[in-house]
Amino acid sequence: MAVPLFNITPDLTVSRLCLGTMTFGEQNSLPQSFLLLDKAFNSGINFFDSAEMYPVPQRAETQGRSEEYLGRWMRERKIPRDCVVLASKVSGPSGKMTWIRGGPMCLDAGNITEAIDNRYAPMFGETKYDPILQFHSIDIAEQLDALGRAVDAGKIRYVGLSNETPYGVMKFLHTAKCGPGFPKIVSLQNSYNLLCRNFDCGLAECCHHERVSLLAYSPLAMGILSGKYFSPDGGPADARLNLFEGRYSEGESRYNLSNTIVKNATKAYIDIAQKYGLHPVSLAIAFVLKHPLVASAVFGATKLWQLQQVLDACKMELNPEIIADIDKVETNLLTEIKRLLYKV
Repeated sequence: MAVPLFNITPDLTVSRLCLGTMTFGEQNSLPQSFLLLDKAFNSGINFFDSAEMYPVPQRAETQGRSEEYLGRWMRERKIPRDCVVLASKVSGPSGKMTWIRGGPMCLDAGNITEAIDNRYAPMFGETKYDPILQFHSIDIAEQLDALGRAVDAGKIRYVGLSNETPYGVMKFLHTAKCGPGFPKIVSLQNSYNLLCRNFDCGLAECCHHERVSLLAYSPLAMGILSGKYFSPDGGPADARLNLFEGRYSEGESRYNLSNTIVKNATKAYIDIAQKYGLHPVSLAIAFVLKHPLVASAVFGATKLWQLQQVLDACKMELNPEIIADIDKVETNLLTEIKRLLYKV
């Protein structure tokens, strides 16, 4: 069974699974990366995601390898350019990644243009906006103008946002409509999974009315929803949260397994999968793909069998009984969060 497709625009069709490459060049060697890309492409995946800051954890010594490996694969395998959709991302404000343009303090036209040849927003699972963390703002028109020039030059095809808020999405959309020749925003890449449904609180309404598709990253909550970290030995030593423990603060901050709420909710979802004879990966991926605004689930895999598990999940359809059980866990999760926040 080939991976199904989704039309983001009339002339842009992507597979409903998107292989993320952020492990290429760190956890995965070049030959290993080629094997994963071969299997994904031959299975019907035409959509691949990267970023100029990849791989992770971020290091000066490896920065850029993920994009490089992806490009080398296309060249060496002689993949026709019109058979693959590539999504990549410009690094925003970063005081830590000084090896990327000195640690960009803003996402201005110069940084955008240089990344192709700031505005602070809560990201990586954060739920609160902190005005103290607001970086120097760059006019959105300046950003869209730089992106529009890249589109006109044929360097990029469409423009999307990543880790954005409802305010940010609407500001970009409004500015794009008002500016001369500014490119339209066609996609939003934010985290969405059984443990993180922030998208449904405001962003979903924006995307529905403005016809912006969600590229849902971290559908397995960094592997937690696979259940592998709940084995007696704490999971494989080469699993990301074990391998990079203490070195991957951005990732570890999203889903903390020492948090009782996260742990109990995850176990409840694993129990649901077992109840219906499903693999936890299938439950998690199928849940994300069921969302009407999700164009593609952006997932990562370091091993061929992990990739196969996700491919198999495309065959799953969740019945109303399963969805009802999932909703009960979500209700209990929200109730527990409110209890802790408001001491009720």
